[in-house]
Amino acid sequence: MGAAGGGYADILRAPHAVRLLVGTLVGRLPNGTAHVAIVLFTRAEGGSYSLAGALAAVYGLATALGQPVLGRAVDLYGQPRVQLPAAVVSAAGMAALAAVGIGTLPSAFAAVVVAGLFTPPLEGGLRALWPSVLGREDRVHRAYALDAVAQEVMFTVGPLLVTLLVWLWSPAAALLVINVVGLLGALSVVVSEPSRAWRSEPREAHWLGALRSRGLLALLGAFFFVGLALGSITVAAMAYAEDGHGGEGVYGVLMAALGLGALVGGLVYGARPWAGAPEARLRVLVGLLALGYAPLLLTAGPVVMAVLAGVAGVFLAPAIACAFIVVDRHAPRGTVTEAFSWLVTTFGVGAAVGTAAAGPAVELSGVPAGFAVAVAGGAAALLVLLLTGRALAVAVPGGAVAAGGEGLVDRAAAAAAGDEGTAVAPGAVVRVPETE
Repeated sequence: MGAAGGGYADILRAPHAVRLLVGTLVGRLPNGTAHVAIVLFTRAEGGSYSLAGALAAVYGLATALGQPVLGRAVDLYGQPRVQLPAAVVSAAGMAALAAVGIGTLPSAFAAVVVAGLFTPPLEGGLRALWPSVLGREDRVHRAYALDAVAQEVMFTVGPLLVTLLVWLWSPAAALLVINVVGLLGALSVVVSEPSRAWRSEPREAHWLGALRSRGLLALLGAFFFVGLALGSITVAAMAYAEDGHGGEGVYGVLMAALGLGALVGGLVYGARPWAGAPEARLRVLVGLLALGYAPLLLTAGPVVMAVLAGVAGVFLAPAIACAFIVVDRHAPRGTVTEAFSWLVTTFGVGAAVGTAAAGPAVELSGVPAGFAVAVAGGAAALLVLLLTGRALAVAVPGGAVAAGGEGLVDRAAAAAAGDEGTAVAPGAVVRVPETE
């Protein structure tokens, strides 16, 4: 395949691809910016760092609980019947937070629980749709990289959009506008032809669902800590900005720089095909990601910190894109939306723990302690991947699934490969039954 731009253009020319990508991106805007919006809203209402972190953490935990449940419902009942009602209820929860404020804490916490619990699993839904929209496996894998890049556009523009809305109106208005826009994005996706036509492959009845894959469990454990690192930076960056470094404007710049770094990293990563097992490549990417967080401990001036935040984000999108392929290789048949939703869940739980831990860390030991939580999270993610190498090397139980296209079994290719998980052609995915 040629340059990244040509490869991406090939994907975007496919029918429905732009609509699904943009609609999902816009639909996920409330979830992608909630941690920033909740922190800004809480601080504007006079709440402490710990309360801001706690509300963001509860939102993240509620999202984590809701995503796999809603993902399994999508696999069972289809996308429109689950995604749109969930989006409406989630937006109503955020509207309630904007209305009640933090004066009555039980009401505030209840509002963020509702908003998080009913966050629609648009992210997993899009990855389930790519095979039917794009067909070839190499195009699907490139779409994963494009998807990760698009997320970083959201993480770059989203914080700036939230801070702009706060500056123009108020933090409460920012909550309302972001969620109305997100609801329109979700609507655009679920009324599309691919979303309405999509059906999951038949699945083996099992109460664990996607979690019966040991490789998937290993990946989820690692991305819990990646989420922890990213969540802690959210609070640490706010504390840094308010510690005599320019306040909300600098905070928005730091968060946007983090997203911009990931955007650049994702574009470079998607510019070429990659040989070898994605599980091994993921270990390298997560190790580099962990290393990139360490310079933030310097808490230098705003310009230097913006540069360091950009560097810290460079390997985030590549790690996420690679993780999508690993999920694809290890998800049991008929659980594709649920499996991707579990990745969102563990990432969200980690981010919630990170935001909850960084607040007290900052208040007890200063701003560098908040960034130290991120460094520890990155190191722990790498350690999990190193310790679970055997589980990640073993293919999913129940046969092969190529490129997220559930039911595409090729046991002849698996036999030709000669051993478990071996690629028989560049970019091809072969999976064989897991041994206990």
